[in-house]
Amino acid sequence: MSLFDDVERRPLSVSELTAQVRGALENRFASVWVEGEISNFKAHASSGHWYFTIMDASAQLRATCFRGVNGRIRFRPSDGLLVRARGRLTVYEPRGEYQLMVEALDPVGAGALRVAFEQLRDRLAAEGLFAEELKRPLPLLPRRIGVVTSPSGAAIQDIIRAITRRTRTVNILFAPARVQGAGAGAEIARAIESLNEHHRRALAESRREEMIDAIIVGRGGGSTEDLWAFNEEEVARAIRASQIPVISAVGHETDFTIADFAADLRAATPTAAAELVAAREDEITAYVETLTRDLVRGVRFRLVNERTRVQEAAMSPGFDEVRTSLRAARGRADEGAQALEKLMTRAAENARRRLDRAACRLSPAHTATRVAGERARLTITRAKLDGAAMVKLDNARRRLSVMAATLDALSPLAVVGRGYALVSDDEFGNLVRSTRAVKIGERLRVQLADGRLRCRVEEVEEG
Repeated sequence: MSLFDDVERRPLSVSELTAQVRGALENRFASVWVEGEISNFKAHASSGHWYFTIMDASAQLRATCFRGVNGRIRFRPSDGLLVRARGRLTVYEPRGEYQLMVEALDPVGAGALRVAFEQLRDRLAAEGLFAEELKRPLPLLPRRIGVVTSPSGAAIQDIIRAITRRTRTVNILFAPARVQGAGAGAEIARAIESLNEHHRRALAESRREEMIDAIIVGRGGGSTEDLWAFNEEEVARAIRASQIPVISAVGHETDFTIADFAADLRAATPTAAAELVAAREDEITAYVETLTRDLVRGVRFRLVNERTRVQEAAMSPGFDEVRTSLRAARGRADEGAQALEKLMTRAAENARRRLDRAACRLSPAHTATRVAGERARLTITRAKLDGAAMVKLDNARRRLSVMAATLDALSPLAVVGRGYALVSDDEFGNLVRSTRAVKIGERLRVQLADGRLRCRVEEVEEG
């Protein structure tokens, strides 16, 4: 008798059995919470999936968290961390191992947001993103401020009221963005970049009145979840990449975010950030007003002192002496004026006599005589110049004739005219001075007195 019936006699393949086990597990454990300690954590470089083991003192369970899921987890697991995982059980058929496909993960004993915050803060700090030497000071007197916050929140109204109350010279350029909820961090980062792009265009086009001096990024207070957009990495990197100094104004005074560490300056609230922007103008205005009051007070005190001194001097005996001295000086001035008048009268008479003598010398008869004499001397001088010029011209003509005769005697054309000829090669026109310089059959040019001959060498006879 057979140990198995006909149905049981056909064995299952390993694949069939594994598939049935997988189906049973997935149906029975479609959603389960497991608590334990993480070990052997590994993040795959290319796929982005997480692989780790959840274990307790007596057992362990392999777990996998795919990239599409772990992107929503707000902290990065590490070995030794106690966690609570939610997922479904399945079987990895190639190895026949069952594992947990993780769909949610929370640390035990600390909130996921706090763990994520500390991990991101430490990682960005290690990169040097929060270094003090990167912090930039605010401009002395900012004129245009960019603001990134929610258009419907109280923060923008607080900022406008604070700036309007403390200054009349600061303008606001508002870049609206959601400040909480999914995708809020990306909107904040884009708003910061938008303000920087506006600043770069204004700088390139030399529109200084449209350039931005500082950016306020913030919102009012709230829970950790409400403020989480300002803890996202892309916001921190957008703040650090900004060409414009950034003031972080997130939450109340006791709240700190990653944006606070990355910003050039932190303000406890949006109102405090606005007051920081306008503070220097307020301080300078108050300082100038104080100096003005002190100056007016000092001038008045000085005037009172000087007036008192004048009154005392007017009543003193010395003042009478000054009057006497002034009268004596006035008498001396009158005597000097009379003496000066006499001198001026005498000088005028002398000048009049010199003028009369000059007028006599310039009388018409005297002038005509001098002109006639000068004309005679001019006629004689001109005759002498004409004679000298003729002599020089005759000498030059004679020298020119001699030089022309010399040049004519040396001219090759004169030699040719006496029956000689000039011979040159036909190609370049070089003179032929020797029979060795020509070849039989070569064409030559012969220059005679009345023209040229073109010849061919038939025979060369050396002398």
